[in-house]
Amino acid sequence: MRIAFLGPIGTFSEEAAMMVANEGDTLIPFTSFPALVSAVEADVADTAVLPIENSIEGSVSGTLDLLIHETALQISREVVVPVRHCLSAAPGASITQIKTVHSHPQALGQCRRFLERCLPNANQTAALSTAGAVEAVVKGGDPTVAAIGTARAAGLYGAEILARNIEDNHLNATRFVALSSRDHPQTGNDKTSMAIAVRRNVPGSLFAVLEELAADTIQMTRLESRPAKNVLGEYYFLIDIEGHRLDAPIAAALERMRAKSDIFKVFGSYPAFVDEAATE
Repeated sequence: MRIAFLGPIGTFSEEAAMMVANEGDTLIPFTSFPALVSAVEADVADTAVLPIENSIEGSVSGTLDLLIHETALQISREVVVPVRHCLSAAPGASITQIKTVHSHPQALGQCRRFLERCLPNANQTAALSTAGAVEAVVKGGDPTVAAIGTARAAGLYGAEILARNIEDNHLNATRFVALSSRDHPQTGNDKTSMAIAVRRNVPGSLFAVLEELAADTIQMTRLESRPAKNVLGEYYFLIDIEGHRLDAPIAAALERMRAKSDIFKVFGSYPAFVDEAATE
């Protein structure tokens, strides 16, 4: 299988793609979210792995906009990648030499406490990706410049790791979804994702839709509003539920929800992620 991911190699996106991949699969890096979707739609790749939600920063807007407005691809998998950051530099550097820290702005923000305490006088500069930052400091060879990135990126580009697990929140994790031409068959432990728009100027219209889940004791695991991007004050509601769209109770509830919605789009059903390491 050909799996597209947001490059370059050495990023959390590549880690997510590796979790989706099986032995013999090919991983293909692309430079943007729209490019990932287009790769699958044009049969350049079989599936594309995109971040959809971070436990600290919240939803990833670019992925949600693609799902709502631009593609008919379906969610076929989800994986959760723990966010673990390292401080890396060119070989031979030491942390006492560091005057500049280079990384993606989100990574810099996620390691704010470490930087304030251990490198309070270091300048912070932005990079397009954490892996690109690690590669740049190794190529530059300046022992006063360090990068924040993954341990894998340090290994790939020959960087020296000066500090590990420097993220402020060790529970920080990012949820990724795999988009394919069709979603996943039933497994018995599934989730279904969808977007709805309710009838305007009708009091209780959102409640009327959601009560169909409660009527069949269907567990909703996520509810979020997102601007519809056409008229101020109009929103899509993004919903995740437990169960597969083909399960009889789920299918019946979805049809009743569809009948009460102005817009109703199912993104797909897929196996719920199970952290095997946490269950051992």
